Amino acid sequence: MLAVKVNNNDVDFALRLLKKRVDKAGMLRELRRRRYYEKPSDRRRREKLAGIKNTRKREMALL
Repeated sequence: MLAVKVNNNDVDFALRLLKKRVDKAGMLRELRRRRYYEKPSDRRRREKLAGIKNTRKREMALL
């Protein structure tokens, strides 16, 4: 549960801070992903491709 305190009626700053925290937590990405049903085979395929992508990214960082 994300919460942001508003100090001195500075709503703009609090909104910016909330947006940053939501983005960092990945909540919007998760909500968009759960908007439609995903078959288990599609989920496994997506996770496998994401793992391959992360591995390649790490290997390129080492070079």
